[in-house]
Parts: sequence; structure tokens; C-alpha cells
Amino acid sequence: MALRWRIAALVAAAACAVAAAVGVLVHQFSRDRELSQAREAARVTLDRAAVTYARTGDVEGSGAVLDAPGLPGGLRELVADGHRGTEFTSGSTGPAMWAARPAGGRVLSVRVDLTTTMRDIGALDASIVVAGLITTVVVVPLGVLTAGRMSRRLRTAAGTARRIAAGDLDARIAAGARPRDEIADISTAVDSMAGALQKRLLGEQRFTADVAHELRTPLMGLVTSAELLPEGEAAGYVRDRVRVLSTLVEELLEISRLDAGAEHADLSPCPVEPLVRDVVARAGLDAKVLSAGQETEAATVRTDSRRLERILTNLVVNAHRHGRAPVEITVSADGRTVDVRDHGPGYPATLLDDGPQRFRTGARERGTGHGLGLTIALGQAHVIGAALSFANAPDGGALATLRLPRGTSGN
Repeated sequence: MALRWRIAALVAAAACAVAAAVGVLVHQFSRDRELSQAREAARVTLDRAAVTYARTGDVEGSGAVLDAPGLPGGLRELVADGHRGTEFTSGSTGPAMWAARPAGGRVLSVRVDLTTTMRDIGALDASIVVAGLITTVVVVPLGVLTAGRMSRRLRTAAGTARRIAAGDLDARIAAGARPRDEIADISTAVDSMAGALQKRLLGEQRFTADVAHELRTPLMGLVTSAELLPEGEAAGYVRDRVRVLSTLVEELLEISRLDAGAEHADLSPCPVEPLVRDVVARAGLDAKVLSAGQETEAATVRTDSRRLERILTNLVVNAHRHGRAPVEITVSADGRTVDVRDHGPGYPATLLDDGPQRFRTGARERGTGHGLGLTIALGQAHVIGAALSFANAPDGGALATLRLPRGTSGN
């Protein structure tokens, strides 16, 4: 149940509880007061009648009766023991207050009819119920409105937090300062956290870009020097390590540009399957290209072919490096979906849960590496508006699926 309806239900329950409690208290107080007044009136009348009876031997006109037939049994026994008392009854003759005392071997009693009084109390109870219902009807909508405002503010805070978690570091709640307002405090704390996180991430991205740029110049000299080494096993090893280091620096520079949002897609018509076959041929890796329909050869999408080639190259290289043959690439009939699958141990759970992480390969059985290939592929997919997802095939192996955005198909 949404928060606003929980608060509305709580307000309604509280209003009903307060109305019921007030109604019970008012009812009990009114009834006790009326019974007390009736008891006192019965006693006064009884005492006056007793004086009249003792003086004249008659109670005519005093309001009292000798040996009344309807006297309650308990009160009759009390008088028989020589005591006087009062008792409230609500029998077939209606509600009444009785007072009785002994009078020369007889029972002198007074009956005060309370029919009108009890009817008035019943009317008061009905009025209290109506007032409680009216109060509830008035209070509940106000509670719903207040709860709705609170719920909207909380949803805004939650939505902004999700945007920040998704990478939008510029998202802010921008709630105004409100003293003694916990929701405003939460909003301010989220904005402060986002600002600090943005500053820290920007600092790390700037540091990565600066390091990559600083390494680029001495690396070029190192590449040139390695090429001048005389042929031999040591020279080949040095050239290979220099080549790996050069690739790493270039990938770091590419990631820094992606992080900075400096990359933009250059869209143009692109035949997908020929591009996939060209990627496989250039990579020099054994991969099987499959067609999901008869129209695949002619399927053309409007995208950035250079970035699409970069994405597919990284996926194919990753499948060969960390998976096992055969590597299969399947292109959908409309060219919008490309699946790259190997038959190795599959992606680790951390990658499936959190996505690719730079400088983390995820699992020992997936082999070694710096973990930038899939990160770059994901970043380039974002640039061209495509969706790149990772899963494990039911019968084993890692499966990467690239989905180009709708509206990109064309000739």
C-alpha cells in the first residue's frame, strides 16, 4: 500500500478512535449525571414523604407509595432488613430510579420515571455519532492531501536518488530549506551526497585522463625504441609488452572521453551483417556468423558504424579471450539485434549483477585481463543509443546481446 493511503488510513482510524472515545466518555458522564440527579431527587421526595407519613399516617400527594407492587426485589429485601436505598431499573415499564425505606412495618417507596431522560441521552449518542462521522469525513481528505504532498516529495527524492545511481550526477532534488522538516533534511542530504560523489568521480576521471595523456608521450618513445631493438626473443617480448601497454593507454583515453561525455555518434546507413563479417575478418579470430532470417543480408540500420565496429570487436575479442570456442555471432532479420556467444564458463555473477567494472575480470576461470573491453563496449553502446546486456546461455556459455534503438532500421 502506498504511503499516502497508509497515512490516510491511520488518520481515519485515529479520527474514529477519538470520536468513539469522546462519545463513550460523554455518554457515560451524561448518564451518570442524570442517574445521580434522579437518585438525589428520589431520596429527597422519599424523605419528605416519610415525614408526612409519620405526621399524618398518609402519603397522599407526596409522590411516594406504600408497598408498591413494582418495587425491585433487591430493594425490597434491603428495606426488610431495616435499611433504605436506591436502585435503577430498565424493565418493561421503562427506565426508572427507585428509592425505598421502612415505614412502620411497611415499605415506603418513590419511583422517578427516566424515560425522557434516557431518550435524551440516546439522542445525544446519535448526535455524537453523526459529529464523529462528519469529523472523519472532513479530516480524512485533509490527511490524504497532506500525505499526498509528503508522498510526492519522497517520490521525488527517491527518483533523484535513482537517477544519481544510474549515472546522472547532475540530478538534484533542490528542496527549499524548511526548519524541522525531516523530508527536507533528507533531500538536502541526498543533494549533498550527490555533490560530493560528483566531485570525487570527476576528480578520478580527470586523474585517469591526465595519467593516460602523460603516459602517451613517453610510450611513443618506448614504441620507437622497441622497434629499433635487434631481432631476438627478448626484443619480441619487449615489443609485445609495449604493445599491451600502448593498448591499455589508448583504452584509458577512450574511457576518459566516454566519462566526460565528449563522444558523439555520427549516424549513417550501415549494413549490419557485412560489418559483423568484416569485424571477424579484421580480428583474425575464428567466429561463426549466423543469420536469424532471410532478410539479414539486406538489413541496414542507421548508426555509427565505427562505434558499432568497436563494440562488436570488443565483444568478439572478449569471447575468445575469456570463453571457449565455438564463438557464434547471430544477427537478427532486421539487423537491430546482434548476439555474441561463447561456450566457456559464462559471465561471473558480479558482472551479471553490477555490469562490467573497469580493472576487474570478475572470475578466475574467465581468464586474466584489465577488464576495460566490456566497459568500453558498454560506453560506446550508450553513445549510439543501443542497449548492451549480458547473460549466461541456458546450456552454458556467455551471451552478450546488442540491441540497436528502434527507428534505426532503413535502406
